Amino acid sequence: MDYDFDAPLWRWDARRTDTWVFASLPTEVADEVLEVAGAVTRGFGSVRVEVTLGATVWRTSIFPDDGAGTFVLPVKKAVRRAEQVDVGDTVRLRIALVDV
Repeated sequence: MDYDFDAPLWRWDARRTDTWVFASLPTEVADEVLEVAGAVTRGFGSVRVEVTLGATVWRTSIFPDDGAGTFVLPVKKAVRRAEQVDVGDTVRLRIALVDV
């Protein structure tokens, strides 16, 4: 299953020693992912995905964010540099579920 959506990039820095950049899946996409991939979730409820942002493709996992009621997708620094995007930018993403 593939899902295309736009999402702003945001910074998580709760630990103060390092920061991470994420995009939150739209809730309707997250609901469908959970319905389709619920049986194959991994540690912490994560789901393995292949992600496309611009010309960059990589594999990672999306993680549930119970407070927001959706999944969050980490976007590596190397990807942000390659695609010339950063926190606050809205990006077009495609995710494909790997284990389904």
